[in-house]
Amino acid sequence: MTEAIAATARWQSCAIVEIATRTPAIKSFFLRLSETFDYTAGQHVDVRLTAPNGYTAMHSYSIASAPSDSKVIELAIERLPDGEVSPFFHDVARVGDTIELRGPLGGHFLWPGPSNKPVLLIGAGSGVVPLMAMIRYRKASGEPVPVALLLSSRTWGDVLFRDELLELERSLPDFVLAFALTREPAMRRTDFSRRIDGRMVADVAGRLPVSPGCAFVCGSNAFVDIAADAALALGLEAETIKTERYGA
Repeated sequence: MTEAIAATARWQSCAIVEIATRTPAIKSFFLRLSETFDYTAGQHVDVRLTAPNGYTAMHSYSIASAPSDSKVIELAIERLPDGEVSPFFHDVARVGDTIELRGPLGGHFLWPGPSNKPVLLIGAGSGVVPLMAMIRYRKASGEPVPVALLLSSRTWGDVLFRDELLELERSLPDFVLAFALTREPAMRRTDFSRRIDGRMVADVAGRLPVSPGCAFVCGSNAFVDIAADAALALGLEAETIKTERYGA
């Protein structure tokens, strides 16, 4: 086992340094690493909780923050009523508490690096988290690759990172943003009031200066199937469409 692989497999203790409410169901937890690691936008970590009786519960969470020299990473955690880990974060965890994590993990769903072709991002709900890391990295790195994000949410209030995304739309060159609201009318002329479909994906991709060279899709199983098929219909090769399923 190489040193880098060994580091990703090693558990470390991290302190919660900030908690931010993002939506009614999602909070961001900012964790200070005891051992800094290098990661690529799109990767995730495993979080482990241990009860006093020794029982452990684990869950994987995508890193929302862009890769940087900072020892602090952001995890955006949705409260799942039947979950073992997320209720602890939402109901119990406080600033100053410590948790265990290991990573970075994942070698498939990764920002492609410098490219002369646009990148298409399609997410649903908390599935935008790894895509947000990519968008933040795109801004921080100054890479001139155009990016389009199509984000499906139930309502305007459920749009994760909404205000930051709107500001990026105003300030970041070649960034296309579209929301699809499934339970209320769209708030903007450029958004949609329905579940995603092939026509919607084609519309958003068509706002890019040229056809995308790759696509990243993250959401439930059914969502990913629809979005990936729509990306294929754009003419993208299957190997250029990367998917993550949070129902898997």
